Amino acid sequence: MKSARLLPCWYLMAGLVACTSANQPSDTMNQPGTFGYDLQFLKAKDPDLALLTDPDDTRAQVIVSARYQGKVFTSTANGAAGQSFGWINYKAFEGEPQPHMNAYGGENRLWLGPEGGPYSLFFKPGTRMEFANWQTPAAIDTEPWTVVSRQPRELVMEKKATLLNYSGTQLAIRLDRAVRLLSRQQVGEALGMALGDDIRPVGYLTENALTNIGTSAWTRETGAPCLWVLDMLMPSDQTTIVVPYEQAGTGPVATTDYFGAIPPERITYQNGVLFFKADGKSRGKIGLTGKRAKPVAGSYDAGNEVLTLTLFEVDKDGTYLNQAWKLMPDPYLGDAVNAYNDGPLADGSQMGPFYELESVSPGAFLGPGGSLRHTHTVLHLTGNRAKLDEIARKVLGVSLDQVEKALP
Repeated sequence: MKSARLLPCWYLMAGLVACTSANQPSDTMNQPGTFGYDLQFLKAKDPDLALLTDPDDTRAQVIVSARYQGKVFTSTANGAAGQSFGWINYKAFEGEPQPHMNAYGGENRLWLGPEGGPYSLFFKPGTRMEFANWQTPAAIDTEPWTVVSRQPRELVMEKKATLLNYSGTQLAIRLDRAVRLLSRQQVGEALGMALGDDIRPVGYLTENALTNIGTSAWTRETGAPCLWVLDMLMPSDQTTIVVPYEQAGTGPVATTDYFGAIPPERITYQNGVLFFKADGKSRGKIGLTGKRAKPVAGSYDAGNEVLTLTLFEVDKDGTYLNQAWKLMPDPYLGDAVNAYNDGPLADGSQMGPFYELESVSPGAFLGPGGSLRHTHTVLHLTGNRAKLDEIARKVLGVSLDQVEKALP
């Protein structure tokens, strides 16, 4: 399918809103965990970052950086003094770029798959699929992106690159990415219900496109890439990931042994909903195929009373790529939705802690000039518990009490 480059389409205002509202206390800039602290830190690393702000509700803010591969680094529903929802790896910004991956963090980043398998983009042809040989492509790791357009509530970016997959196929690609801050009304429309004044939201939509700008088609024989969106979020002892799924089907609901078996006290299934502990204390990952996944996943932090929802597309008939680090018999049987909880490695070291909610597009089997798109929306909601409970029931199919009691 051919498609034009992403164009700004929602907002008519121009310019960049000032970094913080005038009524925000200045001492919040020195308090870790607040949005003001993260904004100050990130502006020192990228003076040109975009602070997306709704003129009608300046407490809802989102930080986006083209210099750092189009990442949404973090967001807040309550201005500079409010909670910063994204996980940022402050140490990763020190010194020279590191091998393998530069994990800057960020509550929404765009990657490409497959990570492993015969058409991997992370391993050179003929190498063993082990950590020593694993390398994230520079276009989604260290290289800056080009800003196409910039408005108060939207940043549009692009990146061109040529990648070599494990099978030796060269892929000439263009990535287009738009990040759009949603108004309160648009958040309500995404949820299918109006928001009262007792709910504080921040939400944004990312529209991502992958285009074949080469002269050869991407086929099942050459291998094809896919779009992969990952949200890195702050964990807590009272945070639970919630993943609704289709109950009809054969085989396991989810793959849960990516990093070894997940202890039973950390994962459970109840009437079409998977619950997964997100405390950043035990490394584990789950994955659902396109047949099992629904177009929504979320989490609830009971301690901070934050309901997070991610909305995305799932193609029940799509071909999803297996991303495991091995040469599997069927590289075209993979996940559409993933979730990850960080934890210590065998040597006791740990990158985080953080947890992730992820969505993946089908494989991009495209002819020259063809494009594939994948949208992924992130909503953070705070405020009245009864209203949050109503939203959770409608969107995730469970009450907040069920979420809190699902796991020890």
